[in-house]
Amino acid sequence: MSQTFSRRAAIAGIGATEFSKDSGRSEWRLACESVLAALADAQIGVEEVDGFALFTMENNPEIAVARALGIPELKFFSRIPHGGGGACAPVQQAALAVSSGVADVVVVYRAFNERSGHRFGAGPPPFAYAQNTDQEYRNWINPYGLLTPAQQEAFLAQRYMAKYGATSEDFGRVSVLSRKHAANNPKAWFHGRPIRLEEHQSSRFIAEPLRLLDCCQESDGGQALVIVSAERARDLPHPPALISGAAQGVGPQQISMSSYYRPDIDEMPEVELVARQLWQQSGLRPAEIDAAVIYDAFTPMVLLQLEEYGFCGRGEAKDYLLDGHLEVDGALPVNTHGGQLGEGYLHGVNGIAEGVRLVRGTSTNQPPKAIDNVLVTGGSPVPHSGLVLSADR
Repeated sequence: MSQTFSRRAAIAGIGATEFSKDSGRSEWRLACESVLAALADAQIGVEEVDGFALFTMENNPEIAVARALGIPELKFFSRIPHGGGGACAPVQQAALAVSSGVADVVVVYRAFNERSGHRFGAGPPPFAYAQNTDQEYRNWINPYGLLTPAQQEAFLAQRYMAKYGATSEDFGRVSVLSRKHAANNPKAWFHGRPIRLEEHQSSRFIAEPLRLLDCCQESDGGQALVIVSAERARDLPHPPALISGAAQGVGPQQISMSSYYRPDIDEMPEVELVARQLWQQSGLRPAEIDAAVIYDAFTPMVLLQLEEYGFCGRGEAKDYLLDGHLEVDGALPVNTHGGQLGEGYLHGVNGIAEGVRLVRGTSTNQPPKAIDNVLVTGGSPVPHSGLVLSADR
């Protein structure tokens, strides 16, 4: 599959609403606004859209958006589960549809009022109370107080600290870096507001060892991406971000957010599985990745993912960061838009847009080197997904 799939589709358009705490409008409208913005960026008319790939969590179905925008026909539509873990998977579905000829113009979007509407960090979402097998795992963790994503990830963070000697300050440096990048990004909620490590250390615990500044934001907003064939993308205004790799992964004994029955709960085989596929599809290795957008719902996951993707050894990510490798002028600039800690939380889809900007050379924190290949990852520790976006050189 990789011989026919890799570099045959591209992201040609990106568009977003503002990222806020109270959008003042419906999620449906946010979805439509972001789709129109992405199509305008690609200079493709709404009448040409013939496919959508979305999250199962998306509250705005493709037929509602198609109806509102006057899209006459859809030949392809798909939904991906697992929230932020599946962040990159709709792009994989879109690329497969385009490269196989099933559809010509596929749009991916994620839009929600996650601050002014239902707050994901406030407890199990409404769908968690559905009496089905997909939610059965909550019977075994909810009685012990593991109700929210922060509580569930704190478990892994504690184990990682005990095993490798990582500290709260190591997690804090991830937050400081993202907020430094966000401070330069006019679209970021934390534009102009960098933080110091002392501020991180004095922020309150949400679920020990995770402090407030270890946690991503709750955001209102919408982000959309337009995927077409690489051939079509070359005739559009912006340099194409070729999709060199796109993968999903489920590991052994996988449970959503709480795979606590594995021998080593701080290891994430689903991430390693996605990494293995991406390197195989793209023909690249970690040393050939010029920048990365790592899913940062919580700071420890940035360190763990860097290790699973092979940028450093297990337990070494804290030192890799401390040595400056993740800075804009480092070996692997990370989350140059400010990440979900600093720009906004759109289940990682805004991170994919930053990957496109890095390839185009238009990031507000554009690294001072040629960017040929960018890794973008989905959330963890849940079923995972990732992308490699490449310049057309």
